[in-house]
Amino acid sequence: MPVMGLTGNYAVAHAVRLSRVEVVSAYPITPQTTIVEKLSEMIEKGELNARIIRVESEHSALAAVYGAASAGSRAFTATSSHGLLYMHEVVWWAAGSRVPLVMAVVTRAIGPPWNIHVDHQDIMDQRDTGWIISMAQENQEVLDLTIQAFRISEDPRVYLPMIVGLDGFILSHTRAPVDVPEQELVDEFLPPRRQPYVISPETNLVMGNIAPDDVHFLMRYSMAEAMEAAKRVIEEVDREWGKLTGRSYGGLVECYRCEDADYLAVITGSWSGDAKVAVDKLREEGIRYGVLRLRFIRPWPAEKIAVHAEGKKGVLVFDRAISMGGYGPLFSDVSATLYGSRISLEGVIAGLTGVDVKPRDFAEAMRRFASEVDEKGFVYKPREWLLPRKYRENPEKIREVARIWS
Repeated sequence: MPVMGLTGNYAVAHAVRLSRVEVVSAYPITPQTTIVEKLSEMIEKGELNARIIRVESEHSALAAVYGAASAGSRAFTATSSHGLLYMHEVVWWAAGSRVPLVMAVVTRAIGPPWNIHVDHQDIMDQRDTGWIISMAQENQEVLDLTIQAFRISEDPRVYLPMIVGLDGFILSHTRAPVDVPEQELVDEFLPPRRQPYVISPETNLVMGNIAPDDVHFLMRYSMAEAMEAAKRVIEEVDREWGKLTGRSYGGLVECYRCEDADYLAVITGSWSGDAKVAVDKLREEGIRYGVLRLRFIRPWPAEKIAVHAEGKKGVLVFDRAISMGGYGPLFSDVSATLYGSRISLEGVIAGLTGVDVKPRDFAEAMRRFASEVDEKGFVYKPREWLLPRKYRENPEKIREVARIWS
């Protein structure tokens, strides 16, 4: 396998090429744009035998690949932030139609004010739509996850579309060594496209008509059952990919130094690496933490979380998004999973809108939580803020910013 220096966006493009995608729809938005630019270049050079459809909006981009996939083509698109929100109607249509396809979401904050940097608000907004949603930690995993996404989405036990999430700029525009598999290996791993039905002029099939209420209900039930089935498929696909490439990521979750940990930090995305560095530092201080990295947020890996949390003193959840008036979305799901367990639990909101969270910041939050649990015996705090360091060190600056809105 050749090793190439690839940005996360280029890793996506090479994975799409290796997956023999037939239709790509493109509309630019930072920080996603270089994915579809690179795919357009590959098509122009003859490296990818596909048609690229240039459209006037993100809504149309997803509509185009939704139509292409419904007609039997392996299809792909990518977006970020406001583009994903603009797609939102079609996001629901693609999932509800049980159409296998893959979309890369390069995570980015949502305005106003305008912000092009990373947080997870955009991707977390899709949790209820029926898409499988994964999050990569680094560029090698971006490539591997994208190839796996087609296999998972097209599995007859699943037949749901899948999002591959990668953090804007941190992964999308940062180069790293990536093992790019040979085409023959991917062809062995990824069978010809499968889907539940094909719409064509010859088929007696209509989509989008009004259905009886009970039929609509059962379609939702079917989607939920398929999402549960996807858990097994994801684990199987990860193991098979590991046998072919030597790279297995743990399936639904990755657990770092969890086995003998007293506390778990639950997290997803690229900043998981910084959390692992913090855990190594705390271990030197005698504070035994582990990191439970969620590779998939849909389907929700409840069983895995419950198993890894068993016997722990506390679970600290880091969210790079917030449900206004509520809590961090990961915290809400973890809290539901661990309901009744009497494990101490805290949710931390951090890193919104591109604010950097360094290993020392993670260590600070982890150290404080462990100390509170040891002192009180039980802690339940749904929402704590890890503010940017300059505001933690000088709270008067918070009041200065607040005066802008008054």
